[in-house]
Formats: sequence, structure tokens, C-alpha cells
Amino acid sequence: MKASDIRKGSVVVYNGQPCRVMDFTHRTPGNLRAFVQVRMRNLISGNTFDQRFSATENVETARMDTKELQVLYKDAQGVHVMDGTTYEQFTLDDEAVGDQKAWLGDGMTFLVEWLDGRPIAIQLPSVVELEVTETTPVMKTATKTASTKPAVLSNGVTVQVPEFVGPGERIWVNPSTGAYQERAK
Repeated sequence: MKASDIRKGSVVVYNGQPCRVMDFTHRTPGNLRAFVQVRMRNLISGNTFDQRFSATENVETARMDTKELQVLYKDAQGVHVMDGTTYEQFTLDDEAVGDQKAWLGDGMTFLVEWLDGRPIAIQLPSVVELEVTETTPVMKTATKTASTKPAVLSNGVTVQVPEFVGPGERIWVNPSTGAYQERAK
């Protein structure tokens, strides 16, 4: 693909190593030739670096496989998952799961990206339904536009919720931002 087609999240091969694009900027400075400034993370070593490509330069994309997996349980070794079609079981270590481990609950299905038979990243669903386990009591005067308060969810994560949400209620949360969406129906 052309360097001008690079987008955030895509995986390219640079110097023989797979790298995930973390950020990119397409620049056309005055009467000079356009270029693409890219911040990448090497998926093998974990190093982050910047690289500049000419806008017309060809960049090799890494061939990624994607599998939908279901969480069985979590322990000290990692997250134990199962492929729903082949019933094959895997253990995802903290490197593959990253800081998204708290959002993975038992029975949840999500996508895993594989490179050369090795899991390198996960993609969580856009919304996760969780129960509020701990928060301050509901205010009688609370409305939809009122201020927010902290609430501890069933997975141990603390998020900001509106004043009208009480303990024991189920809510929808965006796991990528940790933002409250709405009450579960």
C-alpha cells in the first residue's frame, strides 16, 4: 500500500519487523513533496519510534489473522480463552492483553489479532455490560444532565456515572475510553 494510505492501528512491516501504527500525520509543506510522519511500535521488541515516509512510497502491510475467542477464566498466568469454532484453548499473556485485562469478563467474546501464530493484540467490543457494585446512594433530585460520581464496577474498574445510577444497577460502558454510556435495558 502507499504510505499515504497508512492509518492508525494498521500493522506494517518495517525493516523486516511487524510494527503497529500508533499515530500518523500526512504533511504537505509548502512547495515541497508530501510525506507521512508515522509513530510506530515494534510488535516484537515493544520499542516505539518515529519514521517518515514519502507519500508515494510503498509500505508492506503485515498479514494478520483474526479469531473470535471467548474468555474462560483469568489467573496469574494470563487470560485463558477458547476458540468457539474449534474448541481450541489458548492462554493470552499480559503482553498480548495489555491494559485491557480488567475489561475481560468470564464468557465474554472478543477478537484477537494473530501474527505468525502468536497473539499480538485484542479488540474489545464497543460496549460492555457491567454491574455497579459500589457508589454513593441515589439523589432524589438527580436528573440526566446532573453531575457525575465515581462508581466501582463488578470488574473492579472505577468509572464516572450520573448521580441517578445506584448500586446493583447494570450499565453499559465503553471499554476503550472507560466512559459510561447508559443504563442496560
